[in-house]
Amino acid sequence: MNPDKQTFTLDGKTIPFCNGQTIIQAAMDAGEYIPHLCFNPEFKPHGSCKLCTVKADGRTTASCTQFAQDGMVVESNTKEINDERRVLLQMLFVEGNHFCPSCEKSGNCQLQATAYELNMMSPHFDQFFPDRPLDASHPEYFLDLNRCILCSLCVRASRDVDGKNVFALSGRGIKSHVIVNAQSGQLGDTDFAGDDKAAQVCPVGVILKKRVGFSVPIGKRSFDEQPISATPHPVVKEA
Repeated sequence: MNPDKQTFTLDGKTIPFCNGQTIIQAAMDAGEYIPHLCFNPEFKPHGSCKLCTVKADGRTTASCTQFAQDGMVVESNTKEINDERRVLLQMLFVEGNHFCPSCEKSGNCQLQATAYELNMMSPHFDQFFPDRPLDASHPEYFLDLNRCILCSLCVRASRDVDGKNVFALSGRGIKSHVIVNAQSGQLGDTDFAGDDKAAQVCPVGVILKKRVGFSVPIGKRSFDEQPISATPHPVVKEA
């Protein structure tokens, strides 16, 4: 069988794929959007956010880790699945401090844009209000870990692309959090740089460049101009 001729269906649409592709990779190549936060095609899947969960031949699975199979029937855009995604988003919003109107990332935030896409109208659950100190020790960037959603994209980018291991995950369960790999725990005491991949992958407002805040006005940012589903993998318009 020619691997280029293999297909599966996604919400009734025929999606071609090559051997070794996951469901979400094939869907993105075909221009179809599956909600996701921790997935990035440049890195090995992590499977932490679970927003990309679909039903494949009736079985619930993460589309970022499930390999596509010829003839597979995949459901993604259904009420049942989107209701579950909405609950996951609500939990992410209350576990961190996400005050969109005052956030520099508003309009470029994938968490915010995904909430809009899935019609999340309120956080529903009680807020955790974490208190994580800001880190402004670096001359070019600062960290606001109060907004972290534990997607691990910065960890994977720094380790797998930059070869620096600036970031790591620490703790377990509700105590999980991102740390900076320096004796001081400060970003300024690492070799983190603006051209690092890790400086570009945060889907929320944790890693921000200094002295450029709001240079792109709200209303003219990536997800102000088009919904996150308009492109299979969001391209954020940075300053």
